[in-house]
Amino acid sequence: MDALERRPHAIDIGAQAAHLPIRVYVMGDRAVRREPATADDIAEMRRLTIEALQCGAFGFTTSRTDSHKTPDGELVPSRDADADELVGIGSALGAVGMGAFGMNSDFDDEDYELAWMTKVARQTGRPVWFLLTDRYEDPQRWRRLLNATHAARAQGLSFTAQIAGRPIGVMMGIGTALNPFTVRPSYKKIESLSIDEQRRLLRDPQVRRQILAEAPSEADVAKLAQFRQAVTRKWDRFYVMGDPPDYEPAPEKSVAAIAAREGRSPDAVAYDYITGGEGQYLYFPVVNYVSGDHAPIYEMLNDPACLLGLSDGGAHCTSIVDSGVPTFMLMHWGRDRSRGPRLPLERLIKRQTSETADFFGFSDRGRLTPGLRADINVIDFDNLKVRKPELVHDMPAGGRRFVQRVEGYETTMVAGTPIFERGEHTGAMPGRLVRAGRESAVLAAE
Repeated sequence: MDALERRPHAIDIGAQAAHLPIRVYVMGDRAVRREPATADDIAEMRRLTIEALQCGAFGFTTSRTDSHKTPDGELVPSRDADADELVGIGSALGAVGMGAFGMNSDFDDEDYELAWMTKVARQTGRPVWFLLTDRYEDPQRWRRLLNATHAARAQGLSFTAQIAGRPIGVMMGIGTALNPFTVRPSYKKIESLSIDEQRRLLRDPQVRRQILAEAPSEADVAKLAQFRQAVTRKWDRFYVMGDPPDYEPAPEKSVAAIAAREGRSPDAVAYDYITGGEGQYLYFPVVNYVSGDHAPIYEMLNDPACLLGLSDGGAHCTSIVDSGVPTFMLMHWGRDRSRGPRLPLERLIKRQTSETADFFGFSDRGRLTPGLRADINVIDFDNLKVRKPELVHDMPAGGRRFVQRVEGYETTMVAGTPIFERGEHTGAMPGRLVRAGRESAVLAAE
Protein backbone atom coordinates (compact mmCIF):
# COMPACT_ATOMS: atom_id res chain seq x y z
CA MET A 1 0.00 0.00 0.00
CA ASP A 2 2.92 2.34 0.61
CA ALA A 3 4.12 1.58 -2.92
CA LEU A 4 0.64 2.34 -4.29
CA GLU A 5 0.60 5.58 -2.36
CA ARG A 6 3.81 6.75 -3.99
CA ARG A 7 2.47 6.32 -7.52
CA PRO A 8 0.44 9.07 -9.25
CA HIS A 9 -3.24 8.32 -9.92
CA ALA A 10 -6.01 10.00 -11.86
CA ILE A 11 -8.65 8.63 -9.47
CA ASP A 12 -8.64 7.49 -5.85
CA ILE A 13 -7.98 3.82 -5.15
CA GLY A 14 -8.48 1.55 -2.16
CA ALA A 15 -7.32 -1.94 -1.21
CA GLN A 16 -8.65 -5.11 0.39
CA ALA A 17 -6.73 -8.03 1.91
CA ALA A 18 -7.10 -11.14 -0.23
CA HIS A 19 -7.23 -14.66 1.21
CA LEU A 20 -5.47 -16.50 -1.62
CA PRO A 21 -2.06 -14.75 -1.49
CA ILE A 22 -2.12 -14.59 2.31
CA ARG A 23 -2.77 -18.34 2.50
CA VAL A 24 0.04 -19.17 0.07
CA TYR A 25 2.42 -16.78 1.89
CA VAL A 26 1.73 -18.52 5.21
CA MET A 27 1.31 -22.15 4.12
CA GLY A 28 3.39 -22.44 0.93
CA ASP A 29 2.80 -25.60 -1.09
CA ARG A 30 0.32 -26.90 1.48
CA ALA A 31 -1.96 -24.04 0.48
CA VAL A 32 -1.58 -24.86 -3.22
CA ARG A 33 -2.51 -28.47 -2.41
CA ARG A 34 -5.55 -27.06 -0.56
CA GLU A 35 -4.66 -28.77 2.71
CA PRO A 36 -6.49 -27.72 5.90
CA ALA A 37 -4.87 -24.87 7.79
CA THR A 38 -3.45 -25.63 11.24
CA ALA A 39 -4.20 -23.51 14.29
CA ASP A 40 -0.81 -21.83 13.86
CA ASP A 41 -1.56 -21.14 10.17
CA ILE A 42 -4.89 -19.53 11.07
CA ALA A 43 -3.28 -17.42 13.79
CA GLU A 44 -0.66 -16.11 11.36
CA MET A 45 -3.23 -15.36 8.63
CA ARG A 46 -5.30 -13.54 11.24
CA ARG A 47 -2.24 -11.51 12.31
CA LEU A 48 -1.48 -10.51 8.71
CA THR A 49 -5.10 -9.53 8.14
CA ILE A 50 -5.02 -7.33 11.26
CA GLU A 51 -1.85 -5.72 9.92
CA ALA A 52 -3.49 -5.11 6.54
CA LEU A 53 -6.56 -3.54 8.14
CA GLN A 54 -4.41 -1.34 10.35
CA CYS A 55 -2.57 -0.20 7.22
CA GLY A 56 -5.90 0.91 5.74
CA ALA A 57 -7.36 -2.07 3.86
CA PHE A 58 -11.13 -1.84 3.60
CA GLY A 59 -11.73 -5.49 4.30
CA PHE A 60 -10.91 -9.13 3.55
CA THR A 61 -12.10 -11.20 0.57
CA THR A 62 -12.01 -14.90 -0.24
CA SER A 63 -12.92 -17.19 -3.16
CA ARG A 64 -14.76 -20.49 -2.71
CA THR A 65 -15.88 -21.14 -6.27
CA ASP A 66 -14.95 -23.48 -9.10
CA SER A 67 -15.15 -20.41 -11.34
CA HIS A 68 -11.63 -19.52 -10.21
CA LYS A 69 -9.01 -21.88 -11.57
CA THR A 70 -5.34 -21.70 -12.47
CA PRO A 71 -4.34 -21.92 -16.17
CA ASP A 72 -3.68 -25.65 -15.56
CA GLY A 73 -7.24 -26.15 -14.38
CA GLU A 74 -6.45 -26.43 -10.65
CA LEU A 75 -8.74 -24.83 -8.10
CA VAL A 76 -7.33 -21.82 -6.27
CA PRO A 77 -5.76 -22.34 -2.80
CA SER A 78 -8.62 -20.72 -0.88
CA ARG A 79 -11.34 -22.87 -2.51
CA ASP A 80 -11.70 -25.50 0.24
CA ALA A 81 -10.78 -23.51 3.35
CA ASP A 82 -12.96 -24.73 6.23
CA ALA A 83 -15.13 -22.76 8.62
CA ASP A 84 -12.48 -22.71 11.37
CA GLU A 85 -10.05 -20.97 9.04
CA LEU A 86 -12.59 -18.49 7.71
CA VAL A 87 -14.04 -17.60 11.10
CA GLY A 88 -10.53 -17.39 12.58
CA ILE A 89 -9.32 -14.96 9.93
CA GLY A 90 -12.62 -13.09 10.03
CA SER A 91 -12.16 -12.41 13.74
CA ALA A 92 -9.42 -9.97 12.71
CA LEU A 93 -12.12 -7.53 11.60
CA GLY A 94 -13.68 -7.58 15.04
CA ALA A 95 -10.31 -7.13 16.72
CA VAL A 96 -9.56 -4.02 14.67
CA GLY A 97 -13.16 -2.78 14.58
CA MET A 98 -13.21 -2.03 10.87
CA GLY A 99 -13.48 -3.65 7.46
CA ALA A 100 -15.99 -5.83 5.62
CA PHE A 101 -15.71 -9.59 4.96
CA GLY A 102 -16.50 -10.54 1.34
CA MET A 103 -16.84 -13.88 -0.42
CA ASN A 104 -17.57 -15.53 -3.75
CA SER A 105 -18.91 -19.06 -3.23
CA ASP A 106 -20.62 -21.83 -5.17
CA PHE A 107 -22.69 -22.57 -2.04
CA ASP A 108 -22.27 -26.32 -2.53
CA ASP A 109 -23.63 -26.68 1.02
CA GLU A 110 -25.80 -23.62 1.55
CA ASP A 111 -26.46 -24.28 5.24
CA TYR A 112 -22.74 -24.69 5.98
CA GLU A 113 -21.78 -21.50 4.18
CA LEU A 114 -24.54 -19.44 5.73
CA ALA A 115 -23.70 -20.76 9.21
CA TRP A 116 -20.07 -19.64 9.24
CA MET A 117 -20.85 -16.33 7.50
CA THR A 118 -23.51 -15.43 10.06
CA LYS A 119 -21.08 -16.48 12.81
CA VAL A 120 -18.48 -14.02 11.47
CA ALA A 121 -21.09 -11.26 11.30
CA ARG A 122 -22.37 -11.99 14.81
CA GLN A 123 -18.98 -12.33 16.49
CA THR A 124 -17.28 -9.37 14.80
CA GLY A 125 -20.16 -6.94 14.36
CA ARG A 126 -18.69 -6.15 10.94
CA PRO A 127 -20.43 -6.26 7.52
CA VAL A 128 -20.37 -9.59 5.67
CA TRP A 129 -21.18 -9.75 1.98
CA PHE A 130 -21.27 -12.41 -0.72
CA LEU A 131 -21.79 -12.37 -4.49
CA LEU A 132 -25.35 -13.16 -5.55
CA THR A 133 -26.10 -14.35 -9.09
CA ASP A 134 -28.58 -16.65 -10.75
CA ARG A 135 -27.40 -19.83 -12.44
CA TYR A 136 -28.61 -21.89 -15.34
CA GLU A 137 -28.39 -25.18 -13.42
CA ASP A 138 -30.19 -23.83 -10.32
CA PRO A 139 -32.52 -20.96 -11.28
CA GLN A 140 -33.98 -20.55 -7.77
CA ARG A 141 -30.70 -20.48 -5.87
CA TRP A 142 -30.51 -16.70 -5.82
CA ARG A 143 -33.95 -16.46 -4.22
CA ARG A 144 -33.02 -18.91 -1.47
CA LEU A 145 -29.85 -17.00 -0.68
CA LEU A 146 -31.62 -13.67 -0.73
CA ASN A 147 -34.25 -15.04 1.69
CA ALA A 148 -31.41 -16.18 3.96
CA THR A 149 -29.91 -12.70 3.74
CA HIS A 150 -33.19 -11.16 4.89
CA ALA A 151 -33.36 -13.66 7.76
CA ALA A 152 -29.86 -12.71 8.93
CA ARG A 153 -30.65 -9.01 8.72
CA ALA A 154 -33.81 -9.58 10.76
CA GLN A 155 -31.50 -10.83 13.54
CA GLY A 156 -29.66 -7.50 13.45
CA LEU A 157 -26.65 -8.79 11.50
CA SER A 158 -24.89 -6.71 8.85
CA PHE A 159 -25.37 -9.25 6.07
CA THR A 160 -25.53 -8.17 2.43
CA ALA A 161 -25.75 -9.69 -1.06
CA GLN A 162 -23.56 -7.93 -3.61
CA ILE A 163 -25.14 -7.93 -7.07
CA ALA A 164 -24.36 -7.02 -10.67
CA GLY A 165 -26.35 -4.46 -12.66
CA ARG A 166 -26.17 -6.54 -15.83
CA PRO A 167 -25.31 -10.16 -16.72
CA ILE A 168 -21.71 -11.19 -16.20
CA GLY A 169 -20.84 -11.93 -19.79
CA VAL A 170 -17.80 -13.38 -21.52
CA MET A 171 -16.82 -11.98 -24.92
CA MET A 172 -15.43 -14.45 -27.39
CA GLY A 173 -13.59 -13.97 -30.64
CA ILE A 174 -10.14 -14.18 -32.18
CA GLY A 175 -7.51 -13.17 -29.63
CA THR A 176 -9.76 -13.49 -26.59
CA ALA A 177 -8.99 -15.80 -23.68
CA LEU A 178 -11.64 -18.23 -24.86
CA ASN A 179 -14.06 -18.85 -27.69
CA PRO A 180 -16.18 -21.89 -28.63
CA PHE A 181 -13.35 -23.31 -30.74
CA THR A 182 -10.28 -22.85 -28.53
CA VAL A 183 -11.05 -26.26 -26.97
CA ARG A 184 -10.82 -27.98 -30.37
CA PRO A 185 -7.44 -29.53 -31.30
CA SER A 186 -6.90 -27.81 -34.66
CA TYR A 187 -7.63 -24.37 -33.23
CA LYS A 188 -5.14 -24.85 -30.41
CA LYS A 189 -2.37 -25.31 -33.00
CA ILE A 190 -2.77 -21.73 -34.23
CA GLU A 191 -3.86 -19.99 -31.03
CA SER A 192 -0.38 -18.63 -30.26
CA LEU A 193 -0.16 -16.79 -33.59
CA SER A 194 -0.97 -13.10 -34.01
CA ILE A 195 -4.63 -12.16 -34.35
CA ASP A 196 -4.18 -11.24 -38.01
CA GLU A 197 -2.45 -14.53 -38.78
CA GLN A 198 -5.10 -16.50 -36.91
CA ARG A 199 -7.84 -14.75 -38.86
CA ARG A 200 -6.09 -15.45 -42.16
CA LEU A 201 -5.74 -19.18 -41.41
CA LEU A 202 -9.24 -19.52 -39.96
CA ARG A 203 -10.71 -18.18 -43.19
CA ASP A 204 -9.07 -21.02 -45.14
CA PRO A 205 -11.94 -23.37 -46.17
CA GLN A 206 -9.96 -26.49 -45.30
CA VAL A 207 -9.08 -25.21 -41.81
CA ARG A 208 -12.71 -24.23 -41.30
CA ARG A 209 -13.98 -27.69 -42.27
CA GLN A 210 -11.45 -29.38 -40.01
CA ILE A 211 -12.24 -27.29 -36.92
CA LEU A 212 -15.99 -27.56 -37.37
CA ALA A 213 -15.71 -31.34 -37.76
CA GLU A 214 -13.85 -31.73 -34.46
CA ALA A 215 -15.38 -32.32 -31.05
CA PRO A 216 -14.21 -30.21 -28.09
CA SER A 217 -11.37 -31.76 -26.12
CA GLU A 218 -12.80 -33.10 -22.85
CA ALA A 219 -9.47 -32.50 -21.09
CA ASP A 220 -9.35 -28.86 -22.16
CA VAL A 221 -13.01 -28.31 -21.26
CA ALA A 222 -12.36 -29.72 -17.78
CA LYS A 223 -9.69 -27.05 -17.18
CA LEU A 224 -12.20 -24.26 -17.72
CA ALA A 225 -14.12 -22.54 -14.94
CA GLN A 226 -17.50 -24.15 -14.40
CA PHE A 227 -19.53 -21.43 -16.12
CA ARG A 228 -17.20 -21.29 -19.10
CA GLN A 229 -17.62 -25.00 -19.78
CA ALA A 230 -21.06 -24.14 -21.14
CA VAL A 231 -19.45 -22.50 -24.19
CA THR A 232 -19.30 -25.89 -25.86
CA ARG A 233 -23.06 -26.49 -25.82
CA LYS A 234 -25.35 -23.56 -24.93
CA TRP A 235 -25.72 -22.00 -28.37
CA ASP A 236 -29.08 -20.54 -27.34
CA ARG A 237 -27.15 -18.24 -24.97
CA PHE A 238 -24.59 -16.95 -27.45
CA TYR A 239 -25.39 -13.57 -28.95
CA VAL A 240 -23.74 -11.40 -31.57
CA MET A 241 -22.27 -8.27 -29.96
CA GLY A 242 -23.10 -5.17 -31.98
CA ASP A 243 -22.25 -1.49 -31.52
CA PRO A 244 -23.78 -0.37 -29.25
CA PRO A 245 -23.90 -3.77 -27.53
CA ASP A 246 -27.24 -5.20 -26.44
CA TYR A 247 -26.92 -6.63 -22.92
CA GLU A 248 -30.57 -7.78 -22.85
CA PRO A 249 -30.85 -9.56 -26.21
CA ALA A 250 -34.09 -11.32 -27.12
CA PRO A 251 -34.09 -15.10 -27.83
CA GLU A 252 -34.34 -14.56 -31.59
CA LYS A 253 -30.92 -12.89 -31.52
CA SER A 254 -29.13 -15.99 -30.25
CA VAL A 255 -26.73 -18.01 -32.39
CA ALA A 256 -29.08 -20.99 -32.10
CA ALA A 257 -32.01 -18.96 -33.43
CA ILE A 258 -29.94 -17.53 -36.30
CA ALA A 259 -28.77 -21.03 -37.18
CA ALA A 260 -32.35 -22.34 -37.23
CA ARG A 261 -33.51 -19.51 -39.48
CA GLU A 262 -30.61 -19.95 -41.90
CA GLY A 263 -30.55 -23.75 -41.92
CA ARG A 264 -26.96 -23.92 -40.66
CA SER A 265 -25.32 -25.46 -37.61
CA PRO A 266 -24.86 -23.14 -34.61
CA ASP A 267 -21.11 -23.65 -34.51
CA ALA A 268 -20.86 -22.70 -38.21
CA VAL A 269 -22.77 -19.48 -37.51
CA ALA A 270 -20.47 -18.68 -34.58
CA TYR A 271 -17.31 -19.53 -36.53
CA ASP A 272 -18.24 -17.43 -39.54
CA TYR A 273 -19.17 -14.46 -37.41
CA ILE A 274 -15.96 -14.22 -35.35
CA THR A 275 -13.79 -14.79 -38.42
CA GLY A 276 -15.80 -12.43 -40.66
CA GLY A 277 -14.15 -9.17 -39.65
CA GLU A 278 -12.00 -7.36 -37.14
CA GLY A 279 -13.43 -6.94 -33.64
CA GLN A 280 -16.41 -9.27 -34.06
CA TYR A 281 -17.24 -10.90 -30.74
CA LEU A 282 -19.87 -13.24 -29.40
CA TYR A 283 -21.44 -12.40 -26.04
CA PHE A 284 -22.14 -15.23 -23.62
CA PRO A 285 -23.86 -14.23 -20.32
CA VAL A 286 -22.55 -16.84 -17.90
CA VAL A 287 -24.74 -15.73 -14.96
CA ASN A 288 -27.75 -13.45 -14.42
CA TYR A 289 -29.47 -14.45 -17.64
CA VAL A 290 -31.32 -17.64 -16.70
CA SER A 291 -34.69 -16.13 -17.62
CA GLY A 292 -33.38 -14.65 -20.88
CA ASP A 293 -34.03 -11.10 -19.66
CA HIS A 294 -33.15 -8.78 -16.78
CA ALA A 295 -36.17 -9.58 -14.59
CA PRO A 296 -34.11 -11.18 -11.76
CA ILE A 297 -31.63 -8.27 -11.84
CA TYR A 298 -34.53 -5.83 -11.59
CA GLU A 299 -35.76 -7.58 -8.44
CA MET A 300 -32.26 -7.52 -6.93
CA LEU A 301 -31.79 -3.84 -7.72
CA ASN A 302 -35.02 -3.07 -5.86
CA ASP A 303 -34.06 -5.09 -2.79
CA PRO A 304 -32.50 -3.14 0.13
CA ALA A 305 -30.53 -6.23 1.18
CA CYS A 306 -28.51 -5.98 -2.04
CA LEU A 307 -25.47 -3.81 -2.74
CA LEU A 308 -24.66 -2.91 -6.35
CA GLY A 309 -21.16 -3.91 -7.37
CA LEU A 310 -19.69 -7.04 -8.93
CA SER A 311 -18.28 -5.49 -12.09
CA ASP A 312 -15.06 -6.80 -13.57
CA GLY A 313 -12.86 -3.92 -14.67
CA GLY A 314 -9.68 -5.88 -15.34
CA ALA A 315 -9.35 -9.26 -13.62
CA HIS A 316 -10.25 -11.21 -16.76
CA CYS A 317 -8.84 -8.69 -19.16
CA THR A 318 -9.19 -10.71 -22.40
CA SER A 319 -12.70 -12.03 -21.79
CA ILE A 320 -14.69 -9.63 -19.59
CA VAL A 321 -14.84 -5.86 -19.30
CA ASP A 322 -17.36 -4.18 -17.04
CA SER A 323 -15.72 -0.77 -16.80
CA GLY A 324 -18.71 0.59 -18.72
CA VAL A 325 -21.23 -0.65 -16.14
CA PRO A 326 -21.69 2.69 -14.31
CA THR A 327 -22.66 4.31 -17.62
CA PHE A 328 -24.78 1.29 -18.57
CA MET A 329 -26.70 1.58 -15.30
CA LEU A 330 -27.80 5.13 -16.07
CA MET A 331 -28.41 4.50 -19.76
CA HIS A 332 -30.13 1.09 -19.74
CA TRP A 333 -32.01 1.15 -16.45
CA GLY A 334 -32.73 4.87 -16.42
CA ARG A 335 -33.43 5.61 -20.10
CA ASP A 336 -33.38 2.86 -22.73
CA ARG A 337 -34.68 -0.45 -21.39
CA SER A 338 -37.50 -1.79 -23.55
CA ARG A 339 -38.02 -5.39 -22.34
CA GLY A 340 -39.27 -4.47 -18.87
CA PRO A 341 -39.59 -1.65 -16.32
CA ARG A 342 -36.89 0.95 -15.76
CA LEU A 343 -35.64 2.51 -12.53
CA PRO A 344 -35.63 6.12 -11.28
CA LEU A 345 -32.43 7.94 -12.14
CA GLU A 346 -31.92 9.18 -8.58
CA ARG A 347 -32.04 5.59 -7.27
CA LEU A 348 -29.46 4.48 -9.82
CA ILE A 349 -27.14 7.30 -8.76
CA LYS A 350 -27.63 6.53 -5.06
CA ARG A 351 -26.90 2.86 -5.71
CA GLN A 352 -23.52 3.80 -7.22
CA THR A 353 -22.47 6.54 -4.81
CA SER A 354 -23.63 6.98 -1.23
CA GLU A 355 -24.74 3.37 -0.71
CA THR A 356 -21.32 2.02 -1.62
CA ALA A 357 -19.51 4.72 0.34
CA ASP A 358 -21.59 4.10 3.44
CA PHE A 359 -21.20 0.32 3.29
CA PHE A 360 -17.41 0.37 3.11
CA GLY A 361 -16.96 3.33 5.44
CA PHE A 362 -15.89 6.00 2.94
CA SER A 363 -17.02 8.82 5.22
CA ASP A 364 -15.54 11.63 3.14
CA ARG A 365 -17.38 11.01 -0.15
CA GLY A 366 -20.49 9.63 -1.83
CA ARG A 367 -22.71 12.73 -1.75
CA LEU A 368 -22.79 16.22 -3.21
CA THR A 369 -22.46 17.90 0.19
CA PRO A 370 -20.30 20.84 1.32
CA GLY A 371 -17.12 19.61 2.94
CA LEU A 372 -17.04 16.20 1.25
CA ARG A 373 -14.60 15.19 -1.46
CA ALA A 374 -15.71 16.77 -4.75
CA ASP A 375 -15.71 13.71 -7.01
CA ILE A 376 -18.23 14.76 -9.66
CA ASN A 377 -19.38 13.76 -13.14
CA VAL A 378 -21.13 16.33 -15.33
CA ILE A 379 -23.21 14.16 -17.66
CA ASP A 380 -25.08 14.81 -20.90
CA PHE A 381 -27.72 12.23 -20.04
CA ASP A 382 -29.54 12.27 -23.38
CA ASN A 383 -26.31 11.51 -25.25
CA LEU A 384 -24.86 8.82 -23.00
CA LYS A 385 -23.51 5.90 -25.05
CA VAL A 386 -21.68 2.67 -24.27
CA ARG A 387 -19.58 1.39 -27.17
CA LYS A 388 -18.75 -2.17 -28.16
CA PRO A 389 -15.67 -3.43 -26.27
CA GLU A 390 -12.35 -3.23 -28.10
CA LEU A 391 -9.31 -5.45 -27.73
CA VAL A 392 -6.20 -3.27 -27.38
CA HIS A 393 -2.50 -4.09 -26.99
CA ASP A 394 -1.34 -1.68 -24.30
CA MET A 395 -0.32 -4.03 -21.50
CA PRO A 396 3.32 -4.82 -20.65
CA ALA A 397 5.08 -6.84 -23.38
CA GLY A 398 2.24 -6.07 -25.78
CA GLY A 399 -0.35 -7.89 -23.72
CA ARG A 400 -4.01 -7.58 -24.68
CA ARG A 401 -6.99 -6.29 -22.75
CA PHE A 402 -10.55 -5.23 -23.42
CA VAL A 403 -11.56 -1.60 -23.01
CA GLN A 404 -15.05 -0.18 -23.32
CA ARG A 405 -15.37 3.44 -24.33
CA VAL A 406 -18.32 5.61 -23.35
CA GLU A 407 -19.64 8.97 -24.49
CA GLY A 408 -21.68 11.68 -22.80
CA TYR A 409 -19.39 12.86 -20.01
CA GLU A 410 -18.76 16.58 -20.21
CA THR A 411 -16.39 16.69 -17.24
CA THR A 412 -15.10 14.29 -14.60
CA MET A 413 -13.62 15.81 -11.45
CA VAL A 414 -11.62 14.22 -8.65
CA ALA A 415 -11.40 16.34 -5.49
CA GLY A 416 -12.64 19.26 -7.57
CA THR A 417 -9.92 18.91 -10.21
CA PRO A 418 -11.05 18.09 -13.78
CA ILE A 419 -9.32 14.89 -14.92
CA PHE A 420 -11.38 14.26 -18.07
CA GLU A 421 -13.17 16.73 -20.32
CA ARG A 422 -15.36 15.30 -23.11
CA GLY A 423 -13.54 12.01 -22.91
CA GLU A 424 -10.00 13.37 -23.02
CA HIS A 425 -7.60 13.17 -20.10
CA THR A 426 -6.55 16.62 -18.92
CA GLY A 427 -3.23 15.34 -17.58
CA ALA A 428 -4.22 16.01 -13.98
CA MET A 429 -3.44 13.27 -11.45
CA PRO A 430 -5.16 14.29 -8.21
CA GLY A 431 -6.03 10.74 -7.13
CA ARG A 432 -4.59 9.11 -4.04
CA LEU A 433 -4.63 5.93 -2.02
CA VAL A 434 -7.60 5.93 0.35
CA ARG A 435 -6.93 4.18 3.65
CA ALA A 436 -9.78 2.89 5.82
CA GLY A 437 -10.20 4.56 9.17
CA ARG A 438 -8.23 7.65 8.19
CA GLU A 439 -10.62 9.55 5.95
CA SER A 440 -12.65 11.11 8.77
CA ALA A 441 -9.49 12.54 10.33
CA VAL A 442 -8.32 13.89 6.98
CA LEU A 443 -11.76 15.40 6.35
CA ALA A 444 -11.77 17.10 9.75
CA ALA A 445 -8.30 18.50 9.17
CA GLU A 446 -9.26 19.86 5.76
